Amino acid sequence: MSKRMGAQTVSLPSRPGVLAFASIVGQKESEGPYGGKFDRIIEDEMNGQKSFEAAERAMLEDAVRLCVSKAGRQLSDVQLLLAGDLLNQIISAGFAARSLAIPFYGLYGACSTISESLSIGGMLADGGFADVLVCATCSHFCTAERQYRTPLELGTQRTPTAQWTVTGSGAVMLAGGAAAKSCAAVLTHATCGKVLDLGITDANNMGAAMAPAACDTIAAHFADTGRGFDDFDLVVTGDLGHLGRDLLIELLREKGVKVPEEKLFDCGCEIFSPRQDTHSGGSGCGCAASMICAHILPELEAGHLNRVLFLATGALLSPTTTMQGESIPGVAHAVALEHRKAGA
Repeated sequence: MSKRMGAQTVSLPSRPGVLAFASIVGQKESEGPYGGKFDRIIEDEMNGQKSFEAAERAMLEDAVRLCVSKAGRQLSDVQLLLAGDLLNQIISAGFAARSLAIPFYGLYGACSTISESLSIGGMLADGGFADVLVCATCSHFCTAERQYRTPLELGTQRTPTAQWTVTGSGAVMLAGGAAAKSCAAVLTHATCGKVLDLGITDANNMGAAMAPAACDTIAAHFADTGRGFDDFDLVVTGDLGHLGRDLLIELLREKGVKVPEEKLFDCGCEIFSPRQDTHSGGSGCGCAASMICAHILPELEAGHLNRVLFLATGALLSPTTTMQGESIPGVAHAVALEHRKAGA
């Protein structure tokens, strides 16, 4: 029997469960509104390593190990690791997988990677291809600035539309089969996004580049499932930031979607406070990943939230294409998460 619903969505009837989750962030992120909810804080941006790239890799590895430990499992219990990051050839994920010695699928969805991995992980667990797997990603302010914009040593002035790449990592352990029955948070649907490009060329304006993809994926999920904002406690976007969130609302309304703004939660808008002067907010793979692990999943597990649509958003640029004058494509993948009452 087909599990497809409409053009872009699949149902996950076995309801793969969330066994555990872990979040690690840097000092700046810990000073924001949700600072007390993250599992671990890195006070030194070098994270005890010799380079920013090694610091990012170690952070991802630690997040996976912490997630596995919180589930009461061993690394050898994990059948698959689905992970990626922002750096060239996803070196943070690849080198972390080398140390973790878990069978590894490397993913690249830019900042959408955590929802991409949860989508694929949910399908693998629902299909019986894995009983225990980990979805993870990370980013680091210093590595992202060096790769995509300018090295920090240059002291370049940031534009008002710029976002602050989150130094952070999130890891989520999913379970299928019998192990999922005890989980209070479950995955019910996954919607694969399309790559959209409305011609944004400014690498300091990620929100504008990603908002069209977020709009398209939300509209697709609603069309495929027959649901709308009224069916969710929250629709959580990854890292659109303040400008991108405003554009998303405008684009959805142009499609005729009524948007109750109190139900639209953007991790990039929320992770930092206005006093921290991050301009348009947060971004990076670690933004949505750390926030879902520190805030959204705990609220679902506790039953404070009953149903959430979560979609991280990614800008699919590279330094090469930016220097060649290419515009910036965007993508967003969505997963529907629900609270399952005991015995249900």
